[in-house]
Amino acid sequence: MTGRRRARTAFNADINVTSLVDVAFVLLIIFMITAPMMQGGVQVQLPRAEARPLQPEKGVVVSVDRQGRIYVDQAAFSYADFRATFRAMVARRKPGAIYLRADAGVPYGDVVRVLAVIRASGVRDVGLVAEEETPPK
Repeated sequence: MTGRRRARTAFNADINVTSLVDVAFVLLIIFMITAPMMQGGVQVQLPRAEARPLQPEKGVVVSVDRQGRIYVDQAAFSYADFRATFRAMVARRKPGAIYLRADAGVPYGDVVRVLAVIRASGVRDVGLVAEEETPPK
């Protein structure tokens, strides 16, 4: 055996990226599934309407939940606090639009009072957000 030479094998220094790509795709799928759940927001059951519903994009979202609490984006306000501070909020943020989301169980008068405060602050572009109504079969 001393006369025989061992064959040397060359080392392979390539990186196997197949498993890395698999992990990246799994993470991408997980993030795609969980991202809509993490948007958060105020839980309101929007009324259904036959017209095409508005989807809040850029601007301030004002929500009124079933208990009558008013939220500006995620911050909760009583009606008195909302009325006192909303004009200053609009002056500071200068939003392009205001989107009003109100639960279907909120009395119409409460929605109108919130809408009146929004309009009194100088905002003219107010969108009412609703869910699309499913046509009867």
